[in-house]
Amino acid sequence: MLRLTTPHTAVAEKWPTRRGFTVLELLVVLAAIGLLLSVAAPRYMAHLDQGREVALRQNLQAMRQAIDQFTADRGVPPKSLQQLVTGRYLSHVPEDPMTGRTDTWRLVYVEALSSASAAMASASSPGIIDVRSGSVGSSRQGVSHASW
Repeated sequence: MLRLTTPHTAVAEKWPTRRGFTVLELLVVLAAIGLLLSVAAPRYMAHLDQGREVALRQNLQAMRQAIDQFTADRGVPPKSLQQLVTGRYLSHVPEDPMTGRTDTWRLVYVEALSSASAAMASASSPGIIDVRSGSVGSSRQGVSHASW
């Protein structure tokens, strides 16, 4: 018995008719990707937070050192952070990594000291003696960033 085939059926027999992925296969792949992301995302965010905390500590240390150098050189504390930049104690006012801005630093002035310490400082020239973060958040250890 002779079987006649058309050109279309010959092609169909040569190539498999199944092309692409089924919905089930796509769902399995998406579930696997979701599982991997659910494990990796918290670790990534923890590393970002740790990096911001390290940057905050370094920025605070650099500004405190610049304030101390300014006060030692001139005999009076600076009145603003910009004065540290114009005096070339800092190249620029660093960004608070927790807030992402340069204008959120909380400045501690001579007036905020106790009366005994304030008596030693010149009453006519109150200035910055310390700087803290303007962030309202807290570190991974539970300590407020503003208290550093």
